[in-house]
Amino acid sequence: MSSIKIQNLRKEYSNKVQALKGIDLEIQEGDFHALLGSNGAGKTTTIGILTDLVKKTSGTVEIAGIDIEKNFNQAKKLIGVVPQEMNFNIFEKVEDIVIQQAGFYGLNKKQATEKTHEILKSLSLYDKKEQISRTLSGGMKRRLMIARSLVHDPKILILDEPTAGVDVKLRHEMYEFLTDLNKKGVTILLTTHYLEEAELLCDKISIIKEGEIIISGKKEKVLNDLSTQIYLFESQNFKPQSLKNYKLSKTENKNEFQVQINKNQSLNQFLKESLAENFTFESIKPKTNRLEQLYLELT
Repeated sequence: MSSIKIQNLRKEYSNKVQALKGIDLEIQEGDFHALLGSNGAGKTTTIGILTDLVKKTSGTVEIAGIDIEKNFNQAKKLIGVVPQEMNFNIFEKVEDIVIQQAGFYGLNKKQATEKTHEILKSLSLYDKKEQISRTLSGGMKRRLMIARSLVHDPKILILDEPTAGVDVKLRHEMYEFLTDLNKKGVTILLTTHYLEEAELLCDKISIIKEGEIIISGKKEKVLNDLSTQIYLFESQNFKPQSLKNYKLSKTENKNEFQVQINKNQSLNQFLKESLAENFTFESIKPKTNRLEQLYLELT
């Protein structure tokens, strides 16, 4: 079953800017799906339409089979949203912010308090529940946003750059939390500028450029479209002119070279040919992760 189904979605603003040019996107129940694109590509507009904050020009959007134009009140009960910007009352206590959100979805005070405490514990915020929210660190504020979005047990979670401004340790804690949440059956739609984050977490990937989806599918299938991979390696006795089948160049670092491996080549073959020439390597590493390389090629 589709958790989110978008067909021929268009959005044209009053200044004639076409933010979305007829996109199609289907996210199945239980998917962890990344929507990637540069600033202005159409990611936030798409999420705005999904959450009824932006009115579409044309096309259809369904949440678990519910047309949001016909019955958004029913559809919104299935969605939890973590927007880019902090939008809670910074003078309220952490606990009160989440309890109040639960009340919007019909939970009574007892149910709301129990559910709030459960989520705050899972996000390592329980010991901050009495704290005024403006005194939290940036990473804790981001986790508070996630806690608030989950208090009504949504089937679909939409995350718009949820780890922006979060330190490395907290980011990885959030990765574990989101992975566990997805394993429990929650469908997750993620936008992020951290491409390694998308490659680590997501099983499906879509890339949007200038209001159009230019590639979409299972992560491994999408990455198979990568035409080249670039590696950096260190060697004191390497002679680039000896391996003419590869695009090689010297970097600014001493003894470091860059090699481009095309789709019809392989890193193993390159190493085999290098060893046959008696070259030795101190280190070898990818210049970027695979998804970042594909993203750069496409955008």
